[in-house]
Amino acid sequence: MNIAAWLEKNARSHGDRPAISVGGAARLGFAEWALRVRRMAGHLRGRFSCAPGARVAIAMTNCPEFLEAQFAIWHAGLVAVPINAKLHRNEFAYILEHCGARLVFASPDLEATIGPLAGTIAGLEVIVAGSPEWQRLFLGEGTELVHRSGDDPAWLFYTSGTTGRPKGATLTHRNLLVAALSYFADIDWVAPTDAILHAAPLSHGSGLYGLPHIARAANSVIPESGHFDPAEIAELLPRWQGVSFFAAPTMVTRLVANGAFAAADHRSLKTIVYGGGPMYVADLERALDLLGPRLSQIYGQGEAPMTITGLSKAHHAAREHPRWRERLGSTGIARTDVEVRVVDAEDRDVPLGESGEVLARGDVVMAGYWDDPEATARALRGGWLHTGDIGAFDEDGFLTLKDRAKDLIISGGANIYPREVEEVLLRHPAVAEASVVGRPHPDWGEEVVAFIVARGAPPAEAELDRLCLSEIARFKRPKAYRFVAALPKNNYGKVLKTELRKLVEEEPGRR
Repeated sequence: MNIAAWLEKNARSHGDRPAISVGGAARLGFAEWALRVRRMAGHLRGRFSCAPGARVAIAMTNCPEFLEAQFAIWHAGLVAVPINAKLHRNEFAYILEHCGARLVFASPDLEATIGPLAGTIAGLEVIVAGSPEWQRLFLGEGTELVHRSGDDPAWLFYTSGTTGRPKGATLTHRNLLVAALSYFADIDWVAPTDAILHAAPLSHGSGLYGLPHIARAANSVIPESGHFDPAEIAELLPRWQGVSFFAAPTMVTRLVANGAFAAADHRSLKTIVYGGGPMYVADLERALDLLGPRLSQIYGQGEAPMTITGLSKAHHAAREHPRWRERLGSTGIARTDVEVRVVDAEDRDVPLGESGEVLARGDVVMAGYWDDPEATARALRGGWLHTGDIGAFDEDGFLTLKDRAKDLIISGGANIYPREVEEVLLRHPAVAEASVVGRPHPDWGEEVVAFIVARGAPPAEAELDRLCLSEIARFKRPKAYRFVAALPKNNYGKVLKTELRKLVEEEPGRR
């Protein structure tokens, strides 16, 4: 089993079809892409002496060369290590050393960051896309596909590392195959005439969601900018058929708020798969009003790529259901390829409606963390992935996430889930974004502090108090509001609550 076989199959059956496009122009067909991959794989095995299982990193912003390198690595039986292009040089160095990469492919914009690491990391070679050394990789006869077993590593998915050193989730060929097949089972069928638009990083969610499209010989479209730009996406939609893309919730919100995208012709837009953070109901309703039933939510982690639970397009469209809005606030039902539980501190199932840690088990769950047996044992104890997320099932099997376990606020012995408070605050028309954290309190243990990005003039705190008191228990109401120009976020749009807690700690009179 080697998922690079998809490309070989498509080269035979759909050789002339657009395989990789940039903006509105096709760049490579499947036959040419497969040929370049075979030749590059030959150099990896021959000139660079990479034996099956060796790690090769990709440090690139979104570009066609990323996909060429990724499939060549797999074709040669190697392990791909895609790295977030926005990391600091020290973070790149840590990941490259941790995984033991022999070689790293870099995009030209990262040459100044990645290039010097070849002189500090023993045995590391750097090849910049487009350079003469890169062009040499496409000379020669190439090599045949190297067979791998389903349990062999294919992708080291390094976590964002917002709370410490990133860990490399080891995703096997079977993990990626099952994740791709479950896309067809739960999200969408894909036709060769469809297109996947890579506006989010290929190194993470967008790259994973590209796999089922490549398996079905669909077109991988990379914006000319190489990144997320709502106006650019608006221009690209009419150019391609059956367009789908992955977006973080903050990206969906920005799309809907963008005038050019709102006014665009959406007829060729097939699906927006969103996930990777909380999608607030108020924002989701605005997106549905604009786009109709084209949204599908997934809840997953790098440790279980693309899949734990899902809220399908049909669920989004079912406005007649008496609990439609309640379901919009959930992450949907367990996906086809996993079992999902909610448990207490002793890993015992909790009753429906009660909160606990979300656990998942199935062939999509990672093999473990690279070179970290202790973290692997903790995360996979008892044969279940311990996600660290707090959630609750309702009687129909819909999972609602409350928060990360570490974000839970305990005040006076009662649990307060930040998302519940954030959802209420976002109902105020002058609140664009909201994030809630706990602040130490001498009597209650913690109290709620809300950080708010206003839409125009900041609302009066008394208005926010009245809104909260009309919707949630008094003890959950924020005891302080902090109006900020922007919320701190990582490169994937997730709010960094660790940074917000630091701001709280730095308040005058606090240590």
